[in-house]
Amino acid sequence: MDPVCPLDYRYGREELKNVFGEAQHLQFLLDVEAALARAHAKLGNIPKNAADEITRKASIKFVKVERVKEIEAETKHDIISVTRALEEVCQGDAGKYVHLGATSYDIVDTANALQFDKSTALLQRALKDLRATFVNLAKQHKKTVMLGRTHGQHTIPITFGLKMAGYAMEVDRHLERMHECKSRLLVGKLSGAVGTGAALGKKALELQEEMLKELGLGVEDVSTQIVCRDRYNELLGVLSNIATSMEKFATEIRNLQRDEIGEVAEAFETKKQVGSSTMPHKRNPITCEQICGLARLVRGFTIPTYENAVQWHERDLCNSAGERFIIPHSIILTDWVVYQTNMVFKNIKIFPDRMKKNMQISKGLPMAESMMTTLINKGMGRGEAHELMRNISQKAIQQDITLKEAFIIENKKLKLLTEKEINDALNPENYLGVSEKIVEKIIKKLER
Repeated sequence: MDPVCPLDYRYGREELKNVFGEAQHLQFLLDVEAALARAHAKLGNIPKNAADEITRKASIKFVKVERVKEIEAETKHDIISVTRALEEVCQGDAGKYVHLGATSYDIVDTANALQFDKSTALLQRALKDLRATFVNLAKQHKKTVMLGRTHGQHTIPITFGLKMAGYAMEVDRHLERMHECKSRLLVGKLSGAVGTGAALGKKALELQEEMLKELGLGVEDVSTQIVCRDRYNELLGVLSNIATSMEKFATEIRNLQRDEIGEVAEAFETKKQVGSSTMPHKRNPITCEQICGLARLVRGFTIPTYENAVQWHERDLCNSAGERFIIPHSIILTDWVVYQTNMVFKNIKIFPDRMKKNMQISKGLPMAESMMTTLINKGMGRGEAHELMRNISQKAIQQDITLKEAFIIENKKLKLLTEKEINDALNPENYLGVSEKIVEKIIKKLER
C-alpha cells in the first residue's frame, strides 16, 4: 500500500520519525515490561532468573512487529498482543510473569514518556542550533542599519542584528519552557486499572517507584487509569508556542522579501530551482510558506488534546485514537519547522544596500523623532517639539518634499538648529540608541 500521510514521504526528519515508528514504539513498550519484571524481582515478587529472561527477550530482535500484528488481529487489543508475543519467546516459565499486576496504560503511558524524552531531546537540540544561527546573524549584522516598521509603516531605524538578537532570545525562552515542561511531562505510572494499585500487592508504591527509577522517569502522584492529561496539554502548549515563533520568523522573511521591500530573501538555487510552473521569473519563499502552513497545523492539535483531557470518571478510550495522531505529528512537525527555519536563516540573503535605499523612500520622515529629540536636548519642551515636528512632517507629505527641506523652511524662521545639527539628526546611524549594546549583551549571554 502506498503511503498516505505526508510525514511518510514529505515532512519531518528521519531521526524524529524513527522515534515514533512501529519498531521503536514496540521497543519502548518492551522496555517498560522489562523494567516491570526487574522491579518485581528486586522486591522478591518473582524469581530473578525470570526477570533476567524477560529483560533479555524484551527486544524487537525477538518480539517482531509482524507477530504482534498477527496477535492483535485476533485479540483486537494492542497491549495484549505485545505481552503474548513476549511470553512466546521467553524460555522456561518466565513468560507467566510478563505484565504481572499491570494494566495496559501502565505500559502505554510510561512508554509515551520514554518517547517524549527521546523526541523532545532532539527538538531541544534543533532549537539550540537555531539559537546559534540567530546569535551568529546578530553578531554579523549588529551595525547593519534598516528601517523598523510598525503597522506596516516606516518607523525609526533599527539594525538587522537587533532583530536577530530578539529572535535568539525568543528561542532561548522556548528552551526554558521545554526544560520546565519536561519536569512535569516525563512521568510514568504503575498503579493499575483505576490508580489504586490493587493488583500489585502491598508493595505497590515501592514497585512503582522501582520500575520508574529503572526507566529514569518521574512518578505520577495520583493517577487514574492513565497519566493525567494536563501534562500532555502543557506539552502541546509549548509546541504550539514554538511553532508560532517559527511562523513569526518565517512571516518576517516573506514580508521583507516582497519586491517592494527586497531587503532579505530566502535562498534560491538559480541553476535548477523552479519558482512557478508558468511564471519563469518567480523566486518564491516556499520554505517560509511551508513553515507557516505547518505551524498552523501544530496549533490545530491543541483543541483535540485539551478535549482528550476530559475523561469519564477514571478514564474512557476517547483519547486513544486521537493521541496516535497528535503525539507523533505535533512533535515531528514542530521539530521540522524549527529545522526548516534554521535552514532558511543559515542560508538567508541579506541586502544592506537595499535597506539603505528603502530609508530614502519616506524622504527622511522616519527621522522626525530624532529631530524632535534633538530639539528637546536644545531646551524645547517635549510637547512643543512633538507638535512642531508633527506639523513639519505633515507639510513635507502634503508638499511632497523631504523632511529636511520642510524643516529648513521652519528653521529659517525659528533659527532652532545649525546645519550640522540638522544633518546629524537626520543620519540614521546616529539614531540607533543602545542597539549595539543590546546585541552585544545578548551575544555574551547566549554564547556563555
